[in-house]
Amino acid sequence: MNTRLKLLLTALWWSALPLVGCSSQSASMPDETSPLAEATPMLMSPQAEDLAVDAVTVTPIVEGLERPWGVAWLPNGDMLITERPGRLRLVRDGVLEPEAIAGVAEVSAAEAQQLFASRQGGLLDVALHPDFEQNNWVYFTYAFGTQDANRTRVARAKFDGEKLTDWEVIFQVARTKQGGQHFGSRLTWLPDQTLLISIGDGGNPPLEQDGEFIRNQAQNLDSHLGKVVRINDDGSIPDDNPFVDEPGALPEIWSYGHRNIQGLAFDPMTQRVWATEHGSRGGDEVNLIQAEANYGWPKVSFSAEYATGRPVAPATTAPGITDPQRVWTPSIAPSGLAIYTGDRLLDWQGDLFAGGLVSRDIRRLEVDERGNVIAESRIPIGQRVRDVRQGPDGYLYVLTDANSGQLLRLAPQSEGS
Repeated sequence: MNTRLKLLLTALWWSALPLVGCSSQSASMPDETSPLAEATPMLMSPQAEDLAVDAVTVTPIVEGLERPWGVAWLPNGDMLITERPGRLRLVRDGVLEPEAIAGVAEVSAAEAQQLFASRQGGLLDVALHPDFEQNNWVYFTYAFGTQDANRTRVARAKFDGEKLTDWEVIFQVARTKQGGQHFGSRLTWLPDQTLLISIGDGGNPPLEQDGEFIRNQAQNLDSHLGKVVRINDDGSIPDDNPFVDEPGALPEIWSYGHRNIQGLAFDPMTQRVWATEHGSRGGDEVNLIQAEANYGWPKVSFSAEYATGRPVAPATTAPGITDPQRVWTPSIAPSGLAIYTGDRLLDWQGDLFAGGLVSRDIRRLEVDERGNVIAESRIPIGQRVRDVRQGPDGYLYVLTDANSGQLLRLAPQSEGS
């Protein structure tokens, strides 16, 4: 490891639970994506030890954001930031514009007023089309409906630098649900310009659907709940999705058996898709996402029931289930995920950076060439971390989850603040 920078932050190897590789379950994926079969089971060292990491400074860039959730950079370096109450904010030349961007249709249209911004809902992720400079499309996820009937939606709109126009819904979860939990809603693009979207399982017990706990929908291929879905940029369905030809299955489904993914990222260096997923009272997961794979929830899990503390599932692994690369117990409540490809922190290239809402930090995960997580270190933030992104300048940026949230920049200590 490069030792040019002095130690500023202390990092810990977290080893209470094993790191296990993924099963060799076959799956169809675009040619760009590396197969999960390359990963092999590994265990972390049973002894915790301090691990030196490159020193960084944490600098506030934007303040006064109300429950920010997602951030995207425009080609000129300006930023779009979503706020859960339904506002899209513009950071121009490093300064937060005082007024929200007009044109978020579910908020501004008098006949709609159906943005569901209660509890975990609201205006959530934001992502630019890969060809934004040619088409001006910006993509959003959000919760739509009411307390008694809501669902995750994906919409796109054109942004001209001042306002949004041509708002159109291109995907929505097939059935509504009750309650205000588990909307998932992270977006990431694949190299073929298809879009992956995480969809949560609908909520915790005692919430039900079809006479059973709603979380069981994660195992049902006729439900979008508890899935990663894949669509084309206009909302149409790619003809190579894994369940397109399976009777009764929803054709948008890419992978299933998820609880609530709020970190989703494509690694351009290895062509892999990574996700971080909330567990229940522990059992948070880091997963390599593969088409057609079943990640087990809630039939297989390291999680415990909130009400009783008993295990959610009778087993932590099973035949045909793709196992996690990392499990966190106690929970860090992972939200936001970045894969570092920049040149500001050369030692961090290829590493994963997962935000923690409960742990109030960022976990740096070092990964070997086969996709095994081989080390973990901790960057204290001291606030609930909602999102982690790499900016076009090569720095890492962090959104904090608060009524007066911030956008923070992580930089090498040698550069100062």
